[in-house]
Amino acid sequence: MPVMHPAHLAWNCIGNDEGQELLFSCVLAGIRAIDECDYILCNSFRGAEAATFARFPKIIPVGPLLTGERPGKPVGHFWLPEDGACMSWLDAQPVRSVVYVAFGSFTVFDRRQFQELALGLELTGRPFLWVVRPDIVHGDVHEYPDGFLDRVVASGINGGGRGKLVAWAPQQRVLAHPAVACFVSHCGWSSTMEGVRNGVPFVAWPYFADQFVNRAYICDIWRIGLPAVADEK
Repeated sequence: MPVMHPAHLAWNCIGNDEGQELLFSCVLAGIRAIDECDYILCNSFRGAEAATFARFPKIIPVGPLLTGERPGKPVGHFWLPEDGACMSWLDAQPVRSVVYVAFGSFTVFDRRQFQELALGLELTGRPFLWVVRPDIVHGDVHEYPDGFLDRVVASGINGGGRGKLVAWAPQQRVLAHPAVACFVSHCGWSSTMEGVRNGVPFVAWPYFADQFVNRAYICDIWRIGLPAVADEK
């Protein structure tokens, strides 16, 4: 395992004291349940965590899941339908050109973070596919920078803009698409395995829980991504 800072223990990255206590209780219950198991199946693979699996032989990796030739049917978001129209937009982009940006089901930004991310994507000068959930900003208000949508965002299925916004994307299909060049991710484990499976490099921006440890794997152990450097926000 990577070196772990105490501040990045899963239960210390959840926010308030009540949330930290709840997550700690869940982690502790899971650890205690392990003692009752003969074997544990996990969504990983031996090449990713060889030392861990050698040390704990009762943990059996069965991933990364959906490793067949054809992508399986994804579970998707808990309450948002996938927007498959983005695949047509990806088809029109050059190979290894698109920045894919997705932060899972629970990451929430404040207004300043959201706007800085939008401006950062614009400044890259590259095409991007950005998953913007309706609740991704505190207060549920998407205040894009002035003129952002007019300058860079595509309209319609095959719009000519450099950016494409969707509420939820078919992520497994997106990451397998040859147009995708990198994955700006919250480092949730499922997203991490999907990116690894498709050979897509990461820009790692964790939000809470185990995502900080996952970032350490991505950036320090596997060396397949770069960390997003955060300021006071």
